[in-house]
Amino acid sequence: MRKMLAAVSRVLAGAAQKPASRVLVASRNFANDATFEIKKCDLHRLEEGPPVTTVLTREDGLKYYRMMQTVRRMELKADQLYKQKIIRGFCHLCDGQEACCVGLEAGINPTDHLITAYRAHGFTFTRGLPVRAILAELTGRRGGCAKGKGGSMHMYAKNFYGGNGIVGAQVPLGAGIALACKYNGKDEVCLTLYGDGAANQGQIFEAYNMAALWKLPCIFICENNRYGMGTSVERAAASTDYYKRGDFIPGLRVDGMDILCVREATKFAAAYCRSGKGPILMELQTYRYHGHSMSDPGVSYRTREEIQEVRSKSDPIMLLKDRMVNSNLASVEELKEIDVEVRKEIEDAAQFATADPEPPLEELGYHIYSSDPPFEVRGANQWIKFKSVS
Repeated sequence: MRKMLAAVSRVLAGAAQKPASRVLVASRNFANDATFEIKKCDLHRLEEGPPVTTVLTREDGLKYYRMMQTVRRMELKADQLYKQKIIRGFCHLCDGQEACCVGLEAGINPTDHLITAYRAHGFTFTRGLPVRAILAELTGRRGGCAKGKGGSMHMYAKNFYGGNGIVGAQVPLGAGIALACKYNGKDEVCLTLYGDGAANQGQIFEAYNMAALWKLPCIFICENNRYGMGTSVERAAASTDYYKRGDFIPGLRVDGMDILCVREATKFAAAYCRSGKGPILMELQTYRYHGHSMSDPGVSYRTREEIQEVRSKSDPIMLLKDRMVNSNLASVEELKEIDVEVRKEIEDAAQFATADPEPPLEELGYHIYSSDPPFEVRGANQWIKFKSVS
């Protein structure tokens, strides 16, 4: 009897040490999964599209929620550091578009490939880099993912090729990566992203043509956030049906604010490419809360009311949260705990990104090649020399 009382007292003492919310979450019985209806995709040259229902497990739901919150908080911290003049130069934020980067990653394999434009922070994170390496790159520090030399637009990871600053130029590169996938005989695909502002570039249509001719496993993805810089899509494009722009390439238009829609459409597109049918085109209808870049306040060509309406009705994090809570996949308290953990992670990363030293000047010529012996690089004039080390 004494042993039993002692055991009970230890359990009660342990419970008392834990926050009440954690005890409540631990004792609650959640559903393992739930089935949701998702918006039907508009199709071009396809008889069937992605499913209109999907299953979300509790584990995946919590993972997606944490990832989207991390991207959101990371971008808000970048905004703060930019306004403090700790981050300099170009800086394009993707808050509002979290369902795109997280949903696309959920629909492919780590061995698949991805290349995008300059709004790249979210994709850099979902491809596997830690927040501290991303923020340190933004602040130009040695601990950054490109050793402080790339900045906002030039971040790279395994099977992630940037971060490209020239509008539309990454699309032919993506077709080339898809060619390498086919040439090497690997069952891999390349996700090649561009924005609606780049969709009228001639090089994109050249890449379409080559990819279709050679049946390359390339998913061309137009992130349509409704504005190319400060110009609305209606003022910039004679046809805003970007998913039909491939003409001879099949396409689908996806709700880019719903992570489950993006995930299922990506799985569908990847399976299409892996089957040897050639490229496919996806248009993700999404929205950015910030301006085009940090130099753009974002309210001269659209109203604050428009932004607020999207936030209140279509926010991707809010949509996932409501689904999970209403389907007993998670509780509000549990998701709040994740929010607190994410905020701490971002704060710790920001402290690292501001305290880490900048790369020394003598490393300016480093990493030009990946595996070459050291050699000299000429500086701004013939008397200035830098050593290049791979």
